[in-house]
Amino acid sequence: MKILKDRYQRTINYLRISVTDRCNLRCQYCMPEEGIPLIDHEDILRYEEILRLVRVYAQEGINKVRITGGEPLVRKGIVNFITELSAIPGIRDLSMTTNGVLLKDFARPLKVAGLKRINISLDAVDPETFFRITRRNKFHDVWAGIQECITVGLSPVKLNVVIINGTNEKEVFDFARLTLDFPLVVRFIEYMPAGESRWNHELVYPNSHIKEQIQELGTLIPLPDEKNDGPAVRYQLKNSLGEIGFINPISSHFCHLCNRIRLTADGHLRTCLFHDDEIDLKPFLRNGCDDEKLREKLLHALEKKPKQHQIHEAHFKKCQRTMSLIGG
Repeated sequence: MKILKDRYQRTINYLRISVTDRCNLRCQYCMPEEGIPLIDHEDILRYEEILRLVRVYAQEGINKVRITGGEPLVRKGIVNFITELSAIPGIRDLSMTTNGVLLKDFARPLKVAGLKRINISLDAVDPETFFRITRRNKFHDVWAGIQECITVGLSPVKLNVVIINGTNEKEVFDFARLTLDFPLVVRFIEYMPAGESRWNHELVYPNSHIKEQIQELGTLIPLPDEKNDGPAVRYQLKNSLGEIGFINPISSHFCHLCNRIRLTADGHLRTCLFHDDEIDLKPFLRNGCDDEKLREKLLHALEKKPKQHQIHEAHFKKCQRTMSLIGG
């Protein structure tokens, strides 16, 4: 199998695919209550177009795919799409990031379709805090979906938690305690400038603070790295069923380990979450180009992949697209 490299000799084997910009929550750090202007339906990549791209890029060395949104489960036909995606030769790891609202009904069909594991974005386990953050009273739906994922055997089931200073820092202990009682991977991800609101570094609640808090519950035992951890540093509380991970894009960036590229819902190939350089693949897909042209566009994109983000630099500007448009 081919090995795909960028100009800094990082191995690129991970493609994150947004299948929609629609979402059934209105998280305060992501979008306003009224939502944001949506991409026209005809500008969203069709499933067959995405599948073609994955087949081509799998031949070049992409072997790991994650489906994101918006909220991917709101798009019709998602289970059949996962079935076809899981059958593509060379794709060894297929996962999804979801807000979990619809998971109770989708967990089993997704497992049968070939989804290996799942990440649920969840920033509060207190229903009132959940409502305050998401503007929707859906916590109990999400929790039912998490339990269903465990029941049907999706593994691991990861909770992506963003702690925002002044918003949900009191939830740290509650999330950590979940790992004592459930086989969940709770991953604390530092707040990043990828949402609707203006970037404010004072909102970052460093993972170093979270780690110190959790150690009041007991000693955090380091765990060895695993192939699907990505940038997470893993720990476990004694006698816990789950584990705790820390992802530190702000306090200790991991750009030198970056192995990913992104495909937006409207067909733009993007090599860095925090850089607006993109290549629009839709005109090529819809104007009869051959696979070699798609391969050339991939290689051209990797030539432009930056060495690292510039969040800490004085001239840093927020991305023109929000996370709901880029893909989580």
